Amino acid sequence: MRAVVQRVKEAWVTVEGQEISRIGPGLLVLLGVQKDDEAKDISWLAGKVANLRVFEDQAGRLNLSVQETGGEILVVSNFTICGDCRKGRRPSFDKAAPPDKAETLYEDFCKALEGAGLTVKRGQFRAYMQVGLINDGPVTLLLDSKKVF
Repeated sequence: MRAVVQRVKEAWVTVEGQEISRIGPGLLVLLGVQKDDEAKDISWLAGKVANLRVFEDQAGRLNLSVQETGGEILVVSNFTICGDCRKGRRPSFDKAAPPDKAETLYEDFCKALEGAGLTVKRGQFRAYMQVGLINDGPVTLLLDSKKVF
């Protein structure tokens, strides 16, 4: 399971010209589900996202998590994060989970964050979306439940 996590002042998703989700300050998570992902990957990644200390405290240090700031999370499914670009010029998506499995694990990931007491908004699974954001910092992190970047 892979995620691109961005600290945002706000973020939103539109589908066919209609806004379907919007958050204020918090985290935008672009989530990619891989074929071999399972429950332990969800648990690890949701815990990491919920507890990442990427928000500034009163001293200006990155010491607070989204939980501690009361921020929101917008989770957008994005299978292209699972792309492998090491060979050729066209990404290979062989490691991406099939849609049925990916949707189930995507929902389980969102529920795990909600279970941690966070406000979670979602994109629309398998839809062509436009994602807008005002990146804060910018602070952008790459997380992978199986590898270290």
